Amino acid sequence: MINPTEVNSLIRLLDDPDGEIFEHVHQKLFSYGPEAIEYLEQAWEQAFDPIQQERIANLVHEIQFDIVKKDLQLWHQGGAFDLLQGILIINRYQYPDLDEQKVINQIEAIKRDIWIQMMNEASPAEQIKLINHVFYNIYGFSGNTTNHQDPQNSYISQVFETKKGNQISLAIIYSIIAQKLDIPVYGVNLPQHFILAYLDDSLQSEFEGGILFYINAFNKGFIFGRRDVDMFLKQLNLKFDKQFYEPCSNTDIIRRVLRNLISSYEHLGSSDKVDELNELLLIIEGSSPWPPNGEIKM
Repeated sequence: MINPTEVNSLIRLLDDPDGEIFEHVHQKLFSYGPEAIEYLEQAWEQAFDPIQQERIANLVHEIQFDIVKKDLQLWHQGGAFDLLQGILIINRYQYPDLDEQKVINQIEAIKRDIWIQMMNEASPAEQIKLINHVFYNIYGFSGNTTNHQDPQNSYISQVFETKKGNQISLAIIYSIIAQKLDIPVYGVNLPQHFILAYLDDSLQSEFEGGILFYINAFNKGFIFGRRDVDMFLKQLNLKFDKQFYEPCSNTDIIRRVLRNLISSYEHLGSSDKVDELNELLLIIEGSSPWPPNGEIKM
């Protein structure tokens, strides 16, 4: 158990001009982990010294960032089965105090509104038409075309707040809702434009990968076919690659969200955030930091 008297005594030493004392106090408080945050926040409110306030704020962020790193590592090592959990961990990087149950409840509300209107014998196209009606027309979600580089487009809580997102954030919410309704819609890691695929295992022999059609979540759930993907890749001068047509893993999706955020913060010149997000990226890919060649993938 944490000792409040000891913690508060240490916090008071955070503005010590002696570098060694400050470093020792800083490390000791950091070692307490999330339990120390409440005491640090109280001390920040009562502090008048700007140096002490800054040091407290930085320490709180370090502790919270450490929690995010550990949670992401556990999610990844545990098989990355729950996409919603993965995207909420990334959300925690910018919004550590968010009530995550609120996001979960919002997803459940959309799912319920679709489910109420869903016909038992609805065809795949009819199912998507209904999801599109509820998601875009009733709830008002749309692609953020005016400020596409804004990092807020990648944080799920903000997408729910503003009803605007980028290709991948809208596709994540769309696919989570579809899968909760047992509708087989999954993310496809197409370069520069994240899309969704409607999977039908019974079509495995007729269609490569058993994909019935594709969905553009950024463009109000527009349905399109394989030839459109062929044309898009041709425009980008990219050769055929199976991964551009077939569903990707949840790890691939979270990796791409992190890359988007890195690109967004580079655009804003926020080097500290770029460094931290590269740390998160390394947790799930264990290779060189992003971006290797300055390429932006949305």
